[in-house]
Amino acid sequence: MTKEHRIEIQSETETPAADTEAPASETVSPDTAGHAPEVDGSELPPEAPQAEDETEAPADDLQAQLEQSQAESQAHYERFLRTAAELDNFRKRKEREVNDLRKYANQNLLRELLNVVDNLERAIDATRDPGNTEGLVEGVDMTLKELLKIFERAGVTPIEAVDQPFDPNLHEAVMQEENPDVPENTVIRELQKGYQIHDRLLRPAMVVVSR
Repeated sequence: MTKEHRIEIQSETETPAADTEAPASETVSPDTAGHAPEVDGSELPPEAPQAEDETEAPADDLQAQLEQSQAESQAHYERFLRTAAELDNFRKRKEREVNDLRKYANQNLLRELLNVVDNLERAIDATRDPGNTEGLVEGVDMTLKELLKIFERAGVTPIEAVDQPFDPNLHEAVMQEENPDVPENTVIRELQKGYQIHDRLLRPAMVVVSR
């Protein structure tokens, strides 16, 4: 083969460089060209509403709360005044009741003693007749019995003393006497009766004690 034939064959087999290169419009994308892609505004999420400050109440709410607090305070104050007035009235009423109780506590006892007074008056009237000694004694005896009944109804009873062992809680010894017939420290004579009211000593008995 001659040199000229080799040159022709080589020229037929080579592909032009322009045919192998792709068009610039087909290979370059808008992103690689440095331009941002266009975005449709309708596809963006809606903006979130800005949160309000919940710590600050509206002025109307504050005014309503203030008026409610003032109304409650006024109601409490009025209730306090009523309670104080009721307490004062209760105290005054109890004071009157206590004073009345002290003043009239012995009313029933004094009413019963009126019968004793009546009997004493009858006994005094009997002394005006010198020959009516029996009427005088009878009147005094009736008076004493009536008075002892009143004492008994009130819980007052006489203290047994004679021939009883001396008891310093019930008896008051005013003297001692020799008496061989009774044991020592025995009440041998009663000078004044003693009385108890229920289980409490009202007056000790004045006695003479053996030794």
